[in-house]
Amino acid sequence: MRLHRGEKKVVLKAVVRRDTYQDSASLMNISNKLRVLPGIKRTSAVMATVQNKELLADAGLLTDETRSADSNDLVIVVEAATDEAAQRGLAAAEELLQAKPMTMRERQLKPRTLDGALEQGVQVNVALISVPGQYAKREALKALRRGLHVLLFSDNVPLEDEVELKMFACERNLLMMGPGCGTAIIDGIGLAFANAVRKGPIGIVGAAGTGIQEVTTLIHRNRSGISQAIGTGGRDLMQEVGGMAMLQGVALLERDPETEVMVLISKPPHPDVEQKLLGALRKIKKPFVVDFMGRDTLTVEDAGGLAARTLEETAYTAVSLVRRRKYVPKAFTFTKEEVLEKAKLEYGRLADRQRFVRGLFSGGSLCDDAIMILTELIGPIYSNVPLDSRFKLRDARTSKGDACVDMGGEEFTLGRPHPMIDPRQRQERILQEAQNPSTAVVLLDVVLGYAAHPDPAGALLPSIEDARRISQRKRRYISFVASVVGTEEDPQNFRIQVAKLENAGVLVMPSNAQAARMAALIATRGRAKTRLKI
Repeated sequence: MRLHRGEKKVVLKAVVRRDTYQDSASLMNISNKLRVLPGIKRTSAVMATVQNKELLADAGLLTDETRSADSNDLVIVVEAATDEAAQRGLAAAEELLQAKPMTMRERQLKPRTLDGALEQGVQVNVALISVPGQYAKREALKALRRGLHVLLFSDNVPLEDEVELKMFACERNLLMMGPGCGTAIIDGIGLAFANAVRKGPIGIVGAAGTGIQEVTTLIHRNRSGISQAIGTGGRDLMQEVGGMAMLQGVALLERDPETEVMVLISKPPHPDVEQKLLGALRKIKKPFVVDFMGRDTLTVEDAGGLAARTLEETAYTAVSLVRRRKYVPKAFTFTKEEVLEKAKLEYGRLADRQRFVRGLFSGGSLCDDAIMILTELIGPIYSNVPLDSRFKLRDARTSKGDACVDMGGEEFTLGRPHPMIDPRQRQERILQEAQNPSTAVVLLDVVLGYAAHPDPAGALLPSIEDARRISQRKRRYISFVASVVGTEEDPQNFRIQVAKLENAGVLVMPSNAQAARMAALIATRGRAKTRLKI
């Protein structure tokens, strides 16, 4: 198939392997290796589930061959500059699929099934599952039936499957974390995207992956620690699911002798689920902090807890409870003079037409946190995950007005790694925003941890430098503001990552909340200081 995109011709070709299954990690690896081949523009290697085909269609990558494939078939699509490049891409895909099989010794060390892993005699009680959504229920049920707690990383899992899995798990007193659970720390072990944080007295239950990461790392950097961090998956507090995992997590933390203070994090729950949660919280004896990301704080206080409005406030409030001190929220940890000086140095170099904040986030919860803060300071924020549906971007790949984009959304991750692993889409988007004459501030999160990119700050620097050159050629200046989620114990090292950004002229703030506030100050030429009360 030959398509025209603007004035450029592209070739779209696909191959379908009937009744062939590959796990998501293998498919991601294939896509990554194809994407770097000469002449290849985009690739996608996925199982041909209904959801994946819809995503392929949305991305303009659905061909006649892939349209007729079914959920048991593997499809590989390449978009290339020429027929020859496309053919080379498909040939390379075939070679990758026919790679040398593992030896018997390798198979013993790397079992390919749950039964194979359990037969090795290692004492385990948690299974981390990441397979295409079509197969997630089947694999999760296998683990639950074997008496294992489950962290289900997979997304695109039908809602009715989630409800069934969580009911099944609750009946057996097992944790069902997910689907779409990105982070957990169980007995000091980080699962999926997690950071190296010390053990301590604060337990967390969250329907927010990078929200948990932000809170746990801020707690660590404030010299406290985490007993448990239980992820629930983002849909747990919907009416259909009923908060089953969060309720179970609250009960577990209440019984946990190492947990002194409890923290709950999520987007605003369905009202019925919220009442159920608050009813459970009223019965517990441990102090607790709740961040429902914008929900009225009075209901939490009526239940005997402390309400927080940002992820940073959540972390600091929890630490204060452990130390039996009162926490008074502040907009910035810098002095008023330092904040205004930093902002003025940035906005004093902007051109008149530069007015908008453009947030490019790898973390969905961090994006939500920033949207809530920016909305209060500068007005409505357009997004692919907006607070108000009226401000949903028609195309997540093109910003409008003040905008914050969750680049870990499904529209960006089809057949591609998450942006916390692969920075290329954010690199490209930074350059795109630099070309826009109305962009004043590019707001970034840089997330560290075991499963993240080995040098996320370093990977963004070439694009930041190129963006500055683009702006200079057009007689503009572009401001970069960022926060780094991590600790010095993370493989990437928090201090090293901050230093790389600062050496490149990026204004690095101590938290996601403070970065959003600084972005607002810069874009409004300091006018947001009135609402910030500084």
